[in-house]
Amino acid sequence: MSDLRSLYQEIILDHNKNPRNYRAMEDADRSLEGYNPLCGDHYTIYLKLDGGVIADISFTGSGCAISKASASVMSTVLKGKTREEAERFFVLFHDLVMGQRDPAKNLEELGKMAAFGGVSEFPARVKCASLAWHTLKGALEEKTIAVTTE
Repeated sequence: MSDLRSLYQEIILDHNKNPRNYRAMEDADRSLEGYNPLCGDHYTIYLKLDGGVIADISFTGSGCAISKASASVMSTVLKGKTREEAERFFVLFHDLVMGQRDPAKNLEELGKMAAFGGVSEFPARVKCASLAWHTLKGALEEKTIAVTTE
């Protein structure tokens, strides 16, 4: 299990250092800010939809390693997915960081999201990991008021 934990740590560190899809999207159909007042994480999620499919997704902002890595992994997982698939991944990720889904038993379904399984051991970090996901959900629901993790 320590090899798996090391791999998870590497995924989080890599996505923090080299975030994927980190850019403002000028032609976004939707964008929404998300803010974690406990630690100061602050991101904007941008979406370009083609029918019911997320044709493009990006983010900007700053925060701790977990929040940035989570936004990066989320963007790679959801690009090309339908709204329904994105909602299903939201639930999977939420269950994972809340400790309700065992990453080792759900590796195939979770993919790189499994790297955040250890977050459930640190309740204060759950909000960091889930900020981008809650912001995405708000953007898909066409909310206009910034999402907070309070």
